[in-house]
Amino acid sequence: MDSESKEERKPRIKPIIEAADSLSLGISMVVAVLMGFGIGWLLRSLTGIGWLFWVGIFIGVSAAILNVYKAYSKQYKAYEELAKEPRYAIKKQLEDDKEDDLDYGEKEY
Repeated sequence: MDSESKEERKPRIKPIIEAADSLSLGISMVVAVLMGFGIGWLLRSLTGIGWLFWVGIFIGVSAAILNVYKAYSKQYKAYEELAKEPRYAIKKQLEDDKEDDLDYGEKEY
């Protein structure tokens, strides 16, 4: 297989998805709602049913909420990976320090 056949097999929409993923969260939320608005408007104009507009708005708002959830999940995974690094493992250091501390409080005789 040469590189041209591999190039043809790659999905053409993948760069678009990767570019959309790298948008800031606020912009992606606005884009999701606007796309939902467009879907709703298109459905209403094609069918003449007015409530389909609100279905499109619901789809857009749902997509915006999903974007927030995905961004949160990605950041949380990055945080967990960072917390596993030894130089940032402060919790373990604090637990080790507590074991080393001696009790200098009042003694019962």
